[in-house]
Amino acid sequence: MKPIDLVATKQRYKEFTDSRKSVILSTLDAEGVPFISYAPYVKTDSHIYIYISKISDHFQYVNDNERIHVMMIGDESETPNAFARERARWVCSTANLGNEGHEEIFELFNDKFGEKMLNMLRGLDFSLFQLTPHEGRYVVGFGQAFDTDLNGDRFDHVVIDKKDK
Repeated sequence: MKPIDLVATKQRYKEFTDSRKSVILSTLDAEGVPFISYAPYVKTDSHIYIYISKISDHFQYVNDNERIHVMMIGDESETPNAFARERARWVCSTANLGNEGHEEIFELFNDKFGEKMLNMLRGLDFSLFQLTPHEGRYVVGFGQAFDTDLNGDRFDHVVIDKKDK
């Protein structure tokens, strides 16, 4: 296997996370049963924001759990190998910010999804959640996993000692 170019891989990570429009949400219901869904998102250097309806199943699960997992994943039609699909995931703490204020975050949603759409959603039962990633992993291929934070300041190649097998 050729040496990994950390600078190029980190840049690819940033481009990958900037190019996604939605995150996959992994939560637990009131009985502890796993539930998976998705939501459009925007991000800053240190937070992911989702704007979700109170009538959606995942609203209550995100609201009631202090920690959830989120994932971004590459389009499977573009991956050369389904077993090594490009993806990034994080364990996040959650905070319900409501629907008032935070105009700088709503402006990011406007830029990404269109002001007309956001204006309509803001008149409904939606609530803004701030997700704070605490630990994450980016996988770009076999032997190419990296422990990372959201903005890529931490970007450590994960190496497993094969002698332990």
